[in-house]
Amino acid sequence: MPARKNTLKLLGNAAARLPDAPSSSTLETFPNRYPDREYKIRFTSPDFTSLCPVTGQPDFAEIVIEYIPAKLCIETKSLKFYLASFRDTRSFNEEIVNRILDDFVKACKPRRAIVHGAFAARGGVQLTVDAAFPPDARR
Repeated sequence: MPARKNTLKLLGNAAARLPDAPSSSTLETFPNRYPDREYKIRFTSPDFTSLCPVTGQPDFAEIVIEYIPAKLCIETKSLKFYLASFRDTRSFNEEIVNRILDDFVKACKPRRAIVHGAFAARGGVQLTVDAAFPPDARR
């Protein structure tokens, strides 16, 4: 069963504007045509940007989301818009990775998901965060 374009608001909409703030409602889904098969989907965003909650300076990261879908899959353009909405968001790196996981799970209810955030070094220290659903899921 192909995705019906009229249910996807961002795909094919060249005039769509980036959201001002992250929200799980930005993430659009379509039916998984293979719900009985376990397969992994990986999204990589090498140019993720957010803001330090204290200084307001930009934080740069590579965000990788891996998931095994159940009934729904995440539409790629909506994920791009969702991740871009963090660019003006002040938050600790740990909070960002966990929020992405929570919003992702809320949107598509996957069998398993892992969000990996590798943040650029600041002050000589690099931070990497992994958050998983369910909590005992492994890479």
